[in-house]
Amino acid sequence: MNQREEKQTEEKETTEIGQTMQTVEDTGSVTTDNGSHRIHCMTIVGQIEGHYVLPPETKSTKYEHMIPQLVAVDESTEIEGLLILLNTVGGDIEAGLALAELIAGMKKPTVSLVLGGGHSIGVPLAVAADCSFIVPSATMTIHPVRINGLVLGVPQAFTHFRRMQERITEFVCAHSSMSNQRFSELCMNTGEMATDVGTVLDGADAVREGLIDRLGSLREALDTLYQFIEQQS
Repeated sequence: MNQREEKQTEEKETTEIGQTMQTVEDTGSVTTDNGSHRIHCMTIVGQIEGHYVLPPETKSTKYEHMIPQLVAVDESTEIEGLLILLNTVGGDIEAGLALAELIAGMKKPTVSLVLGGGHSIGVPLAVAADCSFIVPSATMTIHPVRINGLVLGVPQAFTHFRRMQERITEFVCAHSSMSNQRFSELCMNTGEMATDVGTVLDGADAVREGLIDRLGSLREALDTLYQFIEQQS
């Protein structure tokens, strides 16, 4: 290879790296083919933004950015699997459930990994994948539905909350090994959180309770995703 060809190769690699870093900066995701298979890595971090725009200082994941990404990944002829990395405090219930339903309905193999935290509506997102992982130091908070702003103290409002909670419970239990009764017990636990109702599970407890499939980190999650891809081939 002469100097001109070497320079062109270096410029091409620099351009590709720049494009990859721009994609990571813009969407928090990246497609990589440096391993055994071509996979897409998607991150769900901070607070999940729904119908209302959060303040600029709040770290957020915008669901209107995530939905087309999920569709594009599932329809791609090149991407073989999806890895979802979660470190979220929760957020908009409808937005989170919408993303969880899309992930659960994908034909491509999916694996989730909870890092740091997978709280509140992050729980359905974690269990929506074909296989879920959590690192030992991560935590997941299970609690009843919370609503910000003005709430009318009428029976219809409480019926709405109850039905919303039922939808979350049914989704989580349908995509994990936890029973409806146990999930409800953990939601309504009054003996753990000083100023709230609910339960905080660390990595080992989340697996022991049947909420998350396995304890592990990035290597284990990638190995499992590769196995799913090879089984589907």
